[in-house]
Amino acid sequence: MRRLLRALGGVAALVFASAGAAAAHPLGNFTVNHLSRITIARDAVTVRYVLDLAEIPAFALDRSLDERGAPPHAVRDAWARKHAAEIAPLLELTIDERRVALLPAAATIEARPGAGGLPTLRATVTYSGALPPGAHALAFADRTEPGRLGWKDVVIGTEREATDELRIYPSALLGSPRSITTLAAAIDAHGILIRTGTPAGETNASMQTPLGRSNALSDVLQRGATDPLVVLGALLLAIALGALHALEPGHGKTLLAVSLVGARATPRQAIVLAAALTVAHTAGVLVLGLLILSATQWIVPEQIYPWITLGSGLLIAVIGARAVAREVRRRLPFAHAHDHAHPRAHMHAHDHVHAPGDHHHLAISSGAPLTFRSAVVAAASGNVAPCPAALVVLLAAINLHHVGYGLVLIVAFSLGLAALLTILGIAVVRGAAWLVARPRFEVVARFAPLVTASVIALVGAVMVAQGLAAAGIGSSVPLVAVLIALAIAGYAFAWHGSHRLGAAHA
Repeated sequence: MRRLLRALGGVAALVFASAGAAAAHPLGNFTVNHLSRITIARDAVTVRYVLDLAEIPAFALDRSLDERGAPPHAVRDAWARKHAAEIAPLLELTIDERRVALLPAAATIEARPGAGGLPTLRATVTYSGALPPGAHALAFADRTEPGRLGWKDVVIGTEREATDELRIYPSALLGSPRSITTLAAAIDAHGILIRTGTPAGETNASMQTPLGRSNALSDVLQRGATDPLVVLGALLLAIALGALHALEPGHGKTLLAVSLVGARATPRQAIVLAAALTVAHTAGVLVLGLLILSATQWIVPEQIYPWITLGSGLLIAVIGARAVAREVRRRLPFAHAHDHAHPRAHMHAHDHVHAPGDHHHLAISSGAPLTFRSAVVAAASGNVAPCPAALVVLLAAINLHHVGYGLVLIVAFSLGLAALLTILGIAVVRGAAWLVARPRFEVVARFAPLVTASVIALVGAVMVAQGLAAAGIGSSVPLVAVLIALAIAGYAFAWHGSHRLGAAHA
């Protein structure tokens, strides 16, 4: 037992020690950052272009250059020179509205240590273009790396910028990185460059400041798996980190809670739900990892997230819409008394409701707008998007040739994530059950199933709107979410009305 405690203490010490030393990219493992500095040198304009790749894009680049993911420095340098020539047309420099050809004069690339033994890469290219004598109007636009998350900036002359050419990123700016890719300037007769216009910097809203613990697991993975007690300590640490990660924003906590309430889930079913969440999260990590390995030339990894959100949102919206429809049909006067012709003919009156697309009877007293299967699908869909920290663990495991160990740590991380989410969900279920049992909350109990179904539908609507906005389809998330919610309400009431009409004709 003492050895285990010492191992746990050692692993924790390694985590906190490595958090200060190595560091994961401050802006996040997915980011691609670039900066252009424009200067005037006699009869020439010089553009110094800096490209900073975080762990995941750097991993993808190295794999494209070498099947083992460890290209020699000469191979990286050759890529830097080739890349400099390829992106030159995307650096648009105009003088007096005439395009100036930029020719690469020098290109270098260096690797720096990142999370889990994965490097980050920083390339620099110097371009030069001809400058006629006299005063001129200058304009510049950096069209490189479109759609990638990261820091983007353009500076002129001796202007100061906060990152020391993308070597450091001040903590105060991590939550709202620069997103400037154009500028306008004037050159006077003495060759002095003066900025005349710059668009306001935009914030990459989808970026979040990473926490120190986010890459601790990949740093532990780097230490190897030779001591069984250290491995056990790493597994326990992975579970704890997954649980802490569940407390961060996102991860469908609201959706999970209302799904459990809507299905009237039992503690045993909550365990099944935890297993489903673990499988969903682990599968998401594996699928995105395989895409990075095999299709990074055609697919930008972080741009997959909006489509995951959109697909999950559509599925959840459909589940929520069906649940709302059940509740509407249960509450509006479709529960009716009517005659049935049976082999042994008799008259009877009973209340029932038909689920969409089937003819099963659901007792009004059940009060559960969701089946447990639907709850599992909804909750798992809301948690299928892999977190970058777990993805870094997978890529680091591939890079270190410890794939099995890495997969075990990812599963343990996902278990911790799912376990805490499920505990929170059970607490909500217990609280809801306690409220239902109180006579004073009779009205709340009566409308709780409808509220639960509506919340699930609204979560789906918001996720669809967020996915569309992140994919560049539609800009107003609230407006799109409201329109989808109205469509869901229209579906529920329209089906109810058509069913009533059909019943009246019968």
